[in-house]
Amino acid sequence: MLHIRTFILSVILAIAAVTGVAAGGISIEKPWAKAMLPGAPAGAGFLTIHNNSGEADRLLAASSPASGRVEIHSMVMDNGVMKMRPVEGGLELPKGETVELKPGGYHLMMMMVDKPFAEGESVKVTLKFEKAGAIDVDLMVMAAGAHEHMK
Repeated sequence: MLHIRTFILSVILAIAAVTGVAAGGISIEKPWAKAMLPGAPAGAGFLTIHNNSGEADRLLAASSPASGRVEIHSMVMDNGVMKMRPVEGGLELPKGETVELKPGGYHLMMMMVDKPFAEGESVKVTLKFEKAGAIDVDLMVMAAGAHEHMK
């Protein structure tokens, strides 16, 4: 039963990747979030951003009714220790380039979550870009290991 559910969610994500969301030369594909454990105060969201415009843009902020605060974070190795840090000044999106928010790298850190994200649900997020403006995205909640199915 779990494999069927994972397959169905993978199909839904594949459809989202094909249809995507776009505004102002920015397109969003593969939006998803990790399912959370009960009582966990924070969750993570992931997506791929294509800057198809003729100029650089910047992801300045994000917000969600599902969490009290959303930050754009990076994960880096520092002397053998993985550290997560907010991205100061926004995430640069060079013209014609693709930036992937994925586990172990850039991601949306969703804090002060009242109700943990459950597999099969979706989480609404508004991404705020410097030039493209606001883009609303639904992150499909997948099992923690789901990103392996996205490859």
